[in-house]
Amino acid sequence: MTTSHSLKAVAPPATPLTAALTTRLASLLPSSSSNSRDSLRTSVLPSLLTAIAATSTALRAAQHVSLAGSSNSFGDDQLNVDVLAEEAIRLCLAQCPSVVTASSEEDPVEKPVQHTGLPFQVVEAEQDRTHGEVYTVAFDPLDGSSIIAPNWTVGTIFSLWDGTSALGASPREKQIGAVLGVYGPRTTAVVALRFPGEERGVCFEVGLSDSSEAGKGQEWDLIRSSVAYAPPPFKTRYFAPANLRSTNTHAAYAKLVSHYMAENYTLRYCGGLVPDVVHALVKGHGVYLSPVTETSKAKLRRLYELFPLALVVECCGGRAVDPVSGEDILGEKGVEGCDERGGVVCGTAEEVEYAREVLCGQD
Repeated sequence: MTTSHSLKAVAPPATPLTAALTTRLASLLPSSSSNSRDSLRTSVLPSLLTAIAATSTALRAAQHVSLAGSSNSFGDDQLNVDVLAEEAIRLCLAQCPSVVTASSEEDPVEKPVQHTGLPFQVVEAEQDRTHGEVYTVAFDPLDGSSIIAPNWTVGTIFSLWDGTSALGASPREKQIGAVLGVYGPRTTAVVALRFPGEERGVCFEVGLSDSSEAGKGQEWDLIRSSVAYAPPPFKTRYFAPANLRSTNTHAAYAKLVSHYMAENYTLRYCGGLVPDVVHALVKGHGVYLSPVTETSKAKLRRLYELFPLALVVECCGGRAVDPVSGEDILGEKGVEGCDERGGVVCGTAEEVEYAREVLCGQD
């Protein structure tokens, strides 16, 4: 992968957390619990948020969006901003001793994290202190890079797994966290956590403030301590239909879109997976659809997009299903390779169930 770009190969300083956010993390991940997640609270999640802040800074400095002259392992052409985001995140992960394995959509091979700049004794001491608490991170550094040139909102997706590999692992049991970073007029992030044995999990939203004028610099603050879809009745109903052209050949999808139009749903679709899904979380209602047809093959990668997206949705009380089988995205079956793909219907549980019945021929 080509890494010719303007970022210096030095990890950015940690982005501070406000007292409100620190308190929220402590309430969710108490150090006194029998299954302590000290490293997750004090190192891993702060490192992921620092990576989002660093990516945001890099994107705002990249005024010219262009091809980087390289492609990833999937054959996708890389933009210079893809490469910027990839390195910003890798540099931050290298500062986190508990993250031992990482892979990304731009470099889709699980590899040990090289903790550059950290003495071996520091890494070993941290892992000893947390009793072997180690994680694997799978990430999409810049989801929606095809719409970044017109300055539309894009995002970063993190999937956090217990252990030294995400491959072959049950996403329901081993994927314990997901973070959606959103780069728009503001930089925000939605964080979801669910541990083995929990039915729903928790989700909260944070925002990156810039107090440079006051001499404080950037910091992450708590926006919403709990994020959830609203219960019915719904004042306004939203739908976000990806690949709308496939309604020409997919009768069930055409029927579904016609239903939304006839029932006066509000169309909200920008072409970016992260902002489209987060829109529904902000409004409290919505359904996002990315169907799979004979002429439109599955394109969303399970490890880097579908699994973390589904965890966020489920932790907010929603549902995420496969549009072909109708099964929940987060079942026991994991992935054996990094390029396994699928479609998705996700959002408000009642809306997802209706869409599932139509698309799978059960209505």
